[in-house]
Amino acid sequence: MKNRITNTLNYKFINNISFLDHVLQPPSYGWQDATGKLIKPSNKEIITEFFKRLNIFKDRRNWLPFFSWFKIACLIPFFFIFLTNYLTWWTVLAAFVYSMIIMGTHGTIWHHRYCTHGAYKFKNPFWRFVTQNLTISVIPEEIYVISHHVHHAKSDQPGDPYNAQAGFLYCFLADVNHQPISKNLNEQDYNRVKSLMSHTGVPANSYHQYKKWGSYVPPVYAIVSSLLNWAFWYSVFFLIGGHPLACSLFGAAAFWGIGVRTFNYEGHAKGEDKQKEGTDFSVNDKSINQVWPGIVAGEWHNNHHLFPKSARSGFKPHQVDLAWYYIKLLHKLGAISSYRDDKKLFYKRYHNPYLEAKSNKKNEDIIA
Repeated sequence: MKNRITNTLNYKFINNISFLDHVLQPPSYGWQDATGKLIKPSNKEIITEFFKRLNIFKDRRNWLPFFSWFKIACLIPFFFIFLTNYLTWWTVLAAFVYSMIIMGTHGTIWHHRYCTHGAYKFKNPFWRFVTQNLTISVIPEEIYVISHHVHHAKSDQPGDPYNAQAGFLYCFLADVNHQPISKNLNEQDYNRVKSLMSHTGVPANSYHQYKKWGSYVPPVYAIVSSLLNWAFWYSVFFLIGGHPLACSLFGAAAFWGIGVRTFNYEGHAKGEDKQKEGTDFSVNDKSINQVWPGIVAGEWHNNHHLFPKSARSGFKPHQVDLAWYYIKLLHKLGAISSYRDDKKLFYKRYHNPYLEAKSNKKNEDIIA
């Protein structure tokens, strides 16, 4: 019986890795060479791939990455209107807080900890809908979620959709070049994509519709939900502060939407070995804990790679975690039914043994 259970678990593990090997649409330059080493394409190759995969006239199945960048293009004029017409101390402050803190934290709460890792559960769909739409809609859930599962399975290895070792542009344009799901999944694998997305509340294409559109999410839903979200938030901001506030915050959303595409490059130390002893304990990848992303968005990235399913990533006293505070608040209000918190496990497995080893070494040095 024990051998049967072990074999079953091994089969599931191997099967899952195999699925993650081909769930994403590979770039034309490939993930790895014949020897298994990471392919590092030139900037020209990356840019060529980017525009090729934005071409909806050549292949309508390119619609989702095109739509993702089209939203950014629609937000950019608000940013220039903000700069040229509404640049005051209070609009600058509002834009800074909204882009750096509110949108950053929401990305961690919604896309990262809930949609991808299921670190907590909502009591009902109402609170899920509220959390999903807490800010201006920018990033499609599908592009983020599926690729992020691959990122954790292959972190800093060939096949990681935003492998920092391949350079800044490789990461910055990954949402088009590396993150969309494959257009040629069989029905069984597409159902696995659906299982990874079903808890998000985003409706799914049928397999027949997927073959037509190349995506999990139906185009009509993505477009209509984004329009309604934008209309709601522009109205709210306008009622609070008129066009100056509305344009400033929509411009801030553009700034965040572009800036967030740089995070994994920075969060994995630009592909270099910059981990610090006693700070970064996940040594199987190049992720690092950074103060700024940690404070403004709860992105203590090395901690997250240690415990990806934890609703809290700020484990140490100084590691402010605004995303966790929101999750904890909603739990107290009854909106979140359960969550996972690995803080105690972090101290037990990593931090306390490190302090003990450090203390023992110090004592040995004194005796010597």
